[in-house]
Amino acid sequence: MTAAVTRDGVSALPRGSLRLRLLSGTLVWIAASIVVAGWGLSNLFHRHVEAQFYTELQTHLDQLTANLTLDARGLPVLALPLSDPRLSRPYSGRYWQIDRIENDNYEDSRAAAAGIGLLRSRSLWDQVLTVPADTPADGELHRHRITGPEGGKLGMIERSVRIDDDADGKPRTFRLIAAADERQMSEPVSRFSGALWLALGALGAGLVIAAMVQVFVGLAPLQKLRAALGKVRSGEMQRLEGEFPAEIMPLVAEFNTVLAQNAEVVERARTQAGNLAHALKTPLSVLFNAAQSPDTHDRELSGLVIDQVGIARRQVDYHLARAQAAASARIPGTRTPVSPIIEGLARTMRRIHADRQLVLTAMPASTSLSFRGEAQDLQEMLGNLLDNACKWASHRVEISTCSKDDQLRIVVDDDGAGLAVKQRDAVIRRGARADEEVPGSGLGLAIVDDLVRLYGGQIVLADSPLGGLRSVLVLPLAR
Repeated sequence: MTAAVTRDGVSALPRGSLRLRLLSGTLVWIAASIVVAGWGLSNLFHRHVEAQFYTELQTHLDQLTANLTLDARGLPVLALPLSDPRLSRPYSGRYWQIDRIENDNYEDSRAAAAGIGLLRSRSLWDQVLTVPADTPADGELHRHRITGPEGGKLGMIERSVRIDDDADGKPRTFRLIAAADERQMSEPVSRFSGALWLALGALGAGLVIAAMVQVFVGLAPLQKLRAALGKVRSGEMQRLEGEFPAEIMPLVAEFNTVLAQNAEVVERARTQAGNLAHALKTPLSVLFNAAQSPDTHDRELSGLVIDQVGIARRQVDYHLARAQAAASARIPGTRTPVSPIIEGLARTMRRIHADRQLVLTAMPASTSLSFRGEAQDLQEMLGNLLDNACKWASHRVEISTCSKDDQLRIVVDDDGAGLAVKQRDAVIRRGARADEEVPGSGLGLAIVDDLVRLYGGQIVLADSPLGGLRSVLVLPLAR
């Protein structure tokens, strides 16, 4: 899994991130809620309009039933006209019709003789509603969808009515029909659905924006915590500081406790390493002094002891330095300004090599340049390089400092004889020496190389503009 990272270091929602999980879950829930709410409200409104539609048709049917009577010829007539003016306007979408169910003979028309459309609303004009041939039982209401005038779809209800007071004494049964164009039901539903989905879309967009703001604002303390951790790692702070939400404070407290415990462990390791070195050096000093004593008769044995004691001392110094560096190389929060270290080492080297009258120049270093590591380790690395440069220099040694590619570079130049390219890798190996005539153990550059590698840096040997050797320390830069 890879994470996209912007130039300012902020992650751009990689797969598996908390932001992506929270946003994905919220967006899915919002979308599902909007869809369900839209479908539910649209369906409810459709049911409501449909109920109103058929309620109005039933009102017309009730009026027809109440006003239906027979004339002297036994034909159906209405005592009073229906109240809805749309029933009088041709093809208005509101219709009623009365059919006779019995097959009696009438002279008015062919339709009347057939019993269909004996009486109908003015809105039907010259049209007759054709309905399914079913006969509702007494008190029943039947609903149908039929084709009306101009091919429109109508919703209709019907009931059968029996009238017993005919002039000839025979009962008459009539079908009463009330119908209306379904567009009077579908168009309001369509308009409502359009407005509803528009409103729900705006609501969903608002909820999405609110969810994004909530997620980014809610997780902002994690970015602050990340920045604080970066400062601890770069050495700007020794522990996490600042105001954090109550949910994060236990994590901050635990992390500070871990930092404190880690520092304590490192300090204890340094102390134990120092104690071990002291414990070893004391008997070695005793052996060395004993071997040099004039009372020692076996000079061959004395020389052997002196040599081996010297080797043991060098090994103790080497492994002690390496162990101390390994313990502190990855400690977060370590930060060492470079300028004071360089100035202190330059003064020391001037005193040590005062008899050679060397000109040791330390170029002014920016006060903002800091090494991400322990001061003792920087002194060890730079001190060895300066000591070697002073041993081999003829008259001049120069030290300069800069930063490049987020790395600290300390350059030591001398005007000595220099070093052949083939010898540069060899002198870094432990115990290797370029000249046996110059005092030294051969461990200086090896210790420097080991320390540099522990910090993730490197040492580079090259030709110096002064004519001798250039040694470049490349180390992590503390921000």
